[in-house]
Amino acid sequence: MMKKYSVFIIAIVVFSACHQQDDKQTNKPAPAAKQWELGEVVAKPLSSVINLPGEIKPFEIVQLYPKVNGFVKDVLVDRGSVVHKGQVLLRLEAPEIEQQYFAAKSKWLQVYSMFLASKDSYERLVVTSHTPGTVPAHDLEMARTKMMADSAMAEGEMANYRGLEATKNYLTVQAPFDGVITERNVHPGALVGPNLKTDDKPMLVLEEEAKLRLVVNIPEVFSNQLDGRSVITFKVSTLPGQVFTGTISRLSGSLNTRFRSEAVEADVNNARRLLKPGMYAEVILPVARTLPSMVVPSSAVVTSTEGKYVICVVHGKSGRVNVLEGNSRNDSTEVFGDLHTGDKVILHATDEIKEGEIIK
Repeated sequence: MMKKYSVFIIAIVVFSACHQQDDKQTNKPAPAAKQWELGEVVAKPLSSVINLPGEIKPFEIVQLYPKVNGFVKDVLVDRGSVVHKGQVLLRLEAPEIEQQYFAAKSKWLQVYSMFLASKDSYERLVVTSHTPGTVPAHDLEMARTKMMADSAMAEGEMANYRGLEATKNYLTVQAPFDGVITERNVHPGALVGPNLKTDDKPMLVLEEEAKLRLVVNIPEVFSNQLDGRSVITFKVSTLPGQVFTGTISRLSGSLNTRFRSEAVEADVNNARRLLKPGMYAEVILPVARTLPSMVVPSSAVVTSTEGKYVICVVHGKSGRVNVLEGNSRNDSTEVFGDLHTGDKVILHATDEIKEGEIIK
């Protein structure tokens, strides 16, 4: 009897303990809402700057080759010579071309004199024919025909003469623009010509250095964010501490399929001749979108093994929105994702914040 009474008492104690434990679990308070600093999504164009390598090239460059075969007679410039447009750089001599020129000129003068004589005869016959019966109509027509034939012959010889005159002018090489001679490969007495395969080098190389081109290859991601008249700044390693400027003047409008980039040119004034063609430059290029985009504080973007996202607060609960980053400036970052103007995002967010957490 005592054993049964003891078991009954133990059962009552265990039941009371379990009941008290259930009451504690039932009365457990709800989890407290975490407090975070919030920011807001805004729609605005965000400009930025990127650093890219660039190459400085002459604004104009020409390699001067001989147009006709001949011997170099005089070289009036050398490497480093500053020349002006129309200035004579070198002279060639080709006696056979000069002889052909003078022969063509003599032939033209001879034929032209015959034309003048036949023209005079025809005009005199026309005047005489005003008296009826003095000049047969056949003779008048024959004189007119001879005059026209002599005129055509004179024009043909004139064309031949002018052509040889142009060929003779090729013996004198002039500067096509202002610039500096950067290369010289001929000396007096050398035989040069377009049909000679002894050397493919040009006689002279002329470059314009008072004005330069800065060529920059823009990555595809920024190719639609360029302002066609943007002023860019750049530096060169040979002149530390100096900053130069240029104006974007030409956009290629096409991407290089190998490097996925667009070539952009900026005009650079080099009147002081501090910069030289061939230098490499560190370019600071401004970029800006033409249309407004979603911008959030930079601290709101979370980067983790799961990707990049921001944590929005909707009805007091957290939710992740995957985004792609664009331009960044100061403490703002351009993002692309399912965001709208006025959405609330958590600042200084971390990947420890789970989906559906209560935020206040």
